[in-house]
Amino acid sequence: MPKNVLIIGAGGVAQVVAHKLAQNAREFGTLHIASRTVSKAEQIAASIRDKGHSVAFTAHPLDAMDSAAVAALIRKIDAGIVINVGSAFVNMTVLQGCIDAGAAYIDTAIHEDPKKVCETPPWYGNYEWKRREDVAKAGITAILGAGFDPGVVNAYARLAEDEYFDKIDSIDIVDINAGSHGRYFATNFDPEINFREFTGTVYSWQNGAWQENRMFEVGREWDLPVVGKQTAYLSGHDEVHSLSARYKDADVRFWMGFGDHYINVFTVLQNLGLLSEQPVKTAEGLEVVPLKVVKAVLPDPASLAPDYQGKTCIGDLVKGTRDGKPGEVFIYNVADHKEAYQEVGSQGISYTAGVPPVAAAILIARGPWDVRKMANVEDLPARPFLELLGELGLPTRVIDATGDHPL
Repeated sequence: MPKNVLIIGAGGVAQVVAHKLAQNAREFGTLHIASRTVSKAEQIAASIRDKGHSVAFTAHPLDAMDSAAVAALIRKIDAGIVINVGSAFVNMTVLQGCIDAGAAYIDTAIHEDPKKVCETPPWYGNYEWKRREDVAKAGITAILGAGFDPGVVNAYARLAEDEYFDKIDSIDIVDINAGSHGRYFATNFDPEINFREFTGTVYSWQNGAWQENRMFEVGREWDLPVVGKQTAYLSGHDEVHSLSARYKDADVRFWMGFGDHYINVFTVLQNLGLLSEQPVKTAEGLEVVPLKVVKAVLPDPASLAPDYQGKTCIGDLVKGTRDGKPGEVFIYNVADHKEAYQEVGSQGISYTAGVPPVAAAILIARGPWDVRKMANVEDLPARPFLELLGELGLPTRVIDATGDHPL
């Protein structure tokens, strides 16, 4: 019997997930979406009708910080798969709700504690991985980090392991957004989550140990397909914390592209203390969190979509040896902001993050990824996932010894 699906969250990524589920409704049972602000969920359901889809989405109010409420909703609608694209603050309560109610769980990022900015690595070990035994006992599937990065880039590493190398020496993940939204300053996803990524220690896995740097301390120029020469900086990121566990003998680094304007604004905000997650009191006695105030005055990332132009390029440069011979492969995707908006009403960053969890849900529904345990994406067969992503609108390309070609 087809599994009913519940989306938790109603932001830009949730909109992509909903549209892609509607496009592939034959794979599932009934479709549902839940948010603390139910009107946002209803707007996403309406946007699907506006695209001419006859598939019905039922919207529900939900406090995703309440695991009992999550479990109750799952039971009420008999959801077999939950796609969590809410704030990273709700991961653990949503996961617990899935364990209690017996539903498969998919997320796109590591859990975050609102009171902390920087976690001791490996970050997953502080949260989701502690529930591995509970997931196995419940007999459910829990797929962690099934967005693009983390997610697809993890699958790229696994593809390199499966098809290119006997031994992997290094994995460099490069994320470049060469698009422009026309605003003075904005973030491509939740500003609070975005800034928290860059205000703590930058952790990378090199020479068999965790290495520490400051944000924007280490940068280099990359010459990439379509987007050309771009400067990217060594950054801390989710996938480093899981890939380092599987590829202990390899260097694992994450590089993200930033323009000078972003760096300048970010630096001023940080130096003024406006990116702090710790409460402060105003002269009037009001207690506020500076980071939440900055979030409130910046544009909603979903509002950027209509004006976004340009492309993204995200991929893995993997180096290793096969039959004793050294080599390298670059596995990547290029997405277009305007095309994403025309298809699903979201910009390209949301598109690249929202399509992969739908592919994961399809693979659970069909069976190949219904592994009845907790897994990161690199723990699962990569090629079926990447081939399905190509069908859903995120094709993979490979630059290897034979040239640049589709997967």
